[in-house]
Amino acid sequence: MAFSVAALSDFNNETAGELIVKSIMGGSTIEYVTVKEGVKYKEPINLFEVDLNIVDAYGCVTSMAGTASMAQRDIQVCQRSSHDGLCLRDLDKKYIGVLQPAGEYNETFTLVTEYTDQIVKGFQKANDTFIWTATTGGGDCVNGLKTIISGSTSGVVVSGSAFAAPTTANIGDQIDKLIELSNSDIADREDLTVFMSIPNFRKYIVWLRNQNNFYFDPASVENRVNLLEMKHPFNQNVKVVGVVGLGSSNRIVFGPAKHIVVGTDLLSDFSDFQLWYDINDDKLKHRVVTKLGVNIAYPEFWVSNELA
Repeated sequence: MAFSVAALSDFNNETAGELIVKSIMGGSTIEYVTVKEGVKYKEPINLFEVDLNIVDAYGCVTSMAGTASMAQRDIQVCQRSSHDGLCLRDLDKKYIGVLQPAGEYNETFTLVTEYTDQIVKGFQKANDTFIWTATTGGGDCVNGLKTIISGSTSGVVVSGSAFAAPTTANIGDQIDKLIELSNSDIADREDLTVFMSIPNFRKYIVWLRNQNNFYFDPASVENRVNLLEMKHPFNQNVKVVGVVGLGSSNRIVFGPAKHIVVGTDLLSDFSDFQLWYDINDDKLKHRVVTKLGVNIAYPEFWVSNELA
């Protein structure tokens, strides 16, 4: 990466203006899921299920029946990294140079706080997008949730009739249909979540307001790091969440969020990174390296509207 300063005039006794730092949105799907640390490449998600056999009879029952099943679904992680350097001397001829400390042996960057903040948030957004939209067909080493929670995964429930594109008139009905199609065994879970894009979440809010003001409380919408959330007013144990990772997609999925497993080597890798001055290249450099992959534990507990 190099500074793009071609659009700036060379410095000539100008008054230094305020530098506006662009805000980069961060994604937070990882807040809702189960995180599996220590994954270097590929590890199993171990599953355990008991199928109880109840016998209705009088007397001594001596025959044993029932099954305790063990299974696994693999989770693989991809290494994702960013490495770059800034030549701070590129600023000397521009008005931004007056913000830098005096001296030719300068190892600091006045805007280092803003610079590092954008690196972290930019990586968070990229990782959230990866969690949802990664595809092996597109060159990624694993598939994301949009591919996994779909008819391509055995067990995931897809409506027999096609869903129309979500609008402010039908999106609430679509959510209710997904809930209706879901497995009754998860009906009482507290982590039931409808995931959708942020544009569709905004349509959902309009739909609620248009139905009846009694059902819409503006204070119930939470805005956290560009993640929008509220409880579905008709099912109090269901959250509706708009995530940056789905971009402008019309995909809407419903299921227990804790059954999503995100694999990584170390969770703090998502926020920690290296920033140093390299005297050999005379540059301020950064390096961010993480590992990331995703899968779901029980596909039969997930429902998808199967839209692009």
